[in-house]
Amino acid sequence: MKFAHPPALLLLGPTASGKTACALAIAEVLPVEIVSVDSALVYRDMDIGTAKPSPAELAACPHHLIDIVSPEEAYSAARFRTDALRVMDGIAARGRIPLLVGGTMLYFKALREGLSELPAADAALRADIDRAAAARGWPAVHAELAALDPDAAARLEPTDAQRIQRALEIVRLTGRPLAESYARREMAPPPWRLLPIALAPSTRSILHARIAQRFEHMLAAGLLDEVRHLRARYRLDLGMPSMRCVGYRQAWEHLDGLYDIDTLRFKGIAATRQLAKRQLTWQRQFRETWPELVEIDCLHSDLSGAVLDTARNMLAQA
Repeated sequence: MKFAHPPALLLLGPTASGKTACALAIAEVLPVEIVSVDSALVYRDMDIGTAKPSPAELAACPHHLIDIVSPEEAYSAARFRTDALRVMDGIAARGRIPLLVGGTMLYFKALREGLSELPAADAALRADIDRAAAARGWPAVHAELAALDPDAAARLEPTDAQRIQRALEIVRLTGRPLAESYARREMAPPPWRLLPIALAPSTRSILHARIAQRFEHMLAAGLLDEVRHLRARYRLDLGMPSMRCVGYRQAWEHLDGLYDIDTLRFKGIAATRQLAKRQLTWQRQFRETWPELVEIDCLHSDLSGAVLDTARNMLAQA
């Protein structure tokens, strides 16, 4: 069948909702290649704390946009959109279907809608900047902006909290200097028929229990050793996007002696639950504006089967 716009399956959901297992189940039956939509999986040597698919899982189906940048680098929604569209074109050229899987909702939004010249405010990122300012002061945050975008920082006073926050927010979200973002035109939606499937829990407490269990597994699997290795191999600090990932920040602060292992466990689980809450908030917004989206209870007794059936039906109707 020839499509005016080729189809791309999307599988989104909060952390610990079962996306990886569902994607692999789809890959066993349908001619797909998986494209990661995850702002943490892009980083090399960050395996345990990101719940990166295992070598066997990666070998079961072609995967893209995993292990593509150093933890010392920033990776933006704009860069993801460019990379994803390039990869999707290659998949289609091979006669296969892109299956985009992940929980970084800003990336899904960027793919679907394009990016306006300035990104919308990101409440979580602003809160992160505010916490840094509370801990180190706005002049220190201004210095961080200067390292990323000297021209923007030069136009701002070191104590101009509101403008520093917005400038740093834009630079972090886009990975580009502020002047480039102001000059950037809105991009057109992609020439794809996007077929979105979203996972969401009917009982939030069960998802929370899964999150706690998974964080315990990460600790047992060597998360602290992984962070020690990262600190020894790369020139990192807590201001870098890679080390702001959930679990890594808490492990770093524990290794610095700021709190004990029990507090690390508590903070890591709490931060992961907050991440899931933000992801589900994004999904509620998608439900209101994305009529094609089909939501499935991630606690379904046969989740992989339900997702596979939905994907088949979507492709049949595309």
